[in-house]
Amino acid sequence: MKITRDIREYRDIINVPRPEPQCHHRMPMAKRAAQFSPFAALTGYDEVVAQTAQEHEAKIEW
Repeated sequence: MKITRDIREYRDIINVPRPEPQCHHRMPMAKRAAQFSPFAALTGYDEVVAQTAQEHEAKIEW
């Protein structure tokens, strides 16, 4: 099922500027980007993976 809409249905709102918050200032782009940056969900996980990889590589006979 394909839903199609004509853009003319939205011509009254398409060029309206985004409303500004009344209670607080907008967050700067740099801080907003930092908010969604990757984080280590499991403390020490990267170290365990690296150690396991080293152990497996040591077992490989060249």
